[in-house]
Amino acid sequence: MAVVQEAFSINLPVGERFIIQRNRHSSQINTSNKRVSIVSGIHGDELEGQYVCFLLNSWLEAHKEKLNGIVDIYPSVNSLGIDSINRSIPFYEVDLNRSFPGNKNDFLPAQIADGIVEAIKGSDIAVDIHSSNIFLKELPQIRISNTYAQELVPIAKKLNINFVWIHDAVTVLESTFAHAMNTNGTKTLVVEMGVGMRITREYGFQLLDGILNLLHSEGMLNDYTPKVIIEPMISEQNSVVYYLNANAAGIFVPLIAHCQHVSTGELVGKIMNPLTGAIEEEIYAPGCGMLFTLREYPVVYEGSLLARIFGSAQC
Repeated sequence: MAVVQEAFSINLPVGERFIIQRNRHSSQINTSNKRVSIVSGIHGDELEGQYVCFLLNSWLEAHKEKLNGIVDIYPSVNSLGIDSINRSIPFYEVDLNRSFPGNKNDFLPAQIADGIVEAIKGSDIAVDIHSSNIFLKELPQIRISNTYAQELVPIAKKLNINFVWIHDAVTVLESTFAHAMNTNGTKTLVVEMGVGMRITREYGFQLLDGILNLLHSEGMLNDYTPKVIIEPMISEQNSVVYYLNANAAGIFVPLIAHCQHVSTGELVGKIMNPLTGAIEEEIYAPGCGMLFTLREYPVVYEGSLLARIFGSAQC
């Protein structure tokens, strides 16, 4: 049974009302008391999760007899940003994912953050789906801070994702949705995939299969045979992530495909000067591994991120 519910609402200064809706799927007879929340749209320019929510809603509606437990789907928690094609919350120009855990007595973005936490708190697992920005394309990956790696990596392996990036926690992470929920006891994973303002259909179906596999492994799907799931690459202590940044301004043209294995010294791309016809810089791989991030928007300046490569120190 699926019911669209109002999870949180608040009056806006313009006399309108901001509302966060969820679609709650629940079985009529539950032998499982588990609840999984799927969250998308924290950033208004990230739409890959919208397609995943559509696919998951459609699948659960078509197979409602298989569900055992509760699945809450939040496609658009920053609907103001999505409506205005704005990464942040309009007018305030505040990144919602830097406003957690929030405070109901603070300004609007903090009140929204507090409402999201209160609505999702108590879920056994939450999956926070992000895209990259408009500048970069990301291989489907899950990013986990070292603090929660031990309990989250086994869950991440079930989500049909190519890469699990375990990184050191930094101050800014403490203000994110994932950190707030993990602190409150809800195991929360951050998915990054695709590119901002776009939908990559194959990535949507890939993550759908992963979410269904997760639900099955949690005992929340009856009579379901999961598909073959990708065994992800996992960044370990002896692994390294290479960052390729521009040393010149111009137009970046990649010469290898996204998600390709690269060798040390391989030519990744060139930065070109359209005015003079000169090659301003040739970009070579500093190490070997998987190219999991690649520049999507070609205009670059000194310092612009061009690519990231996941490799091993012994590679």
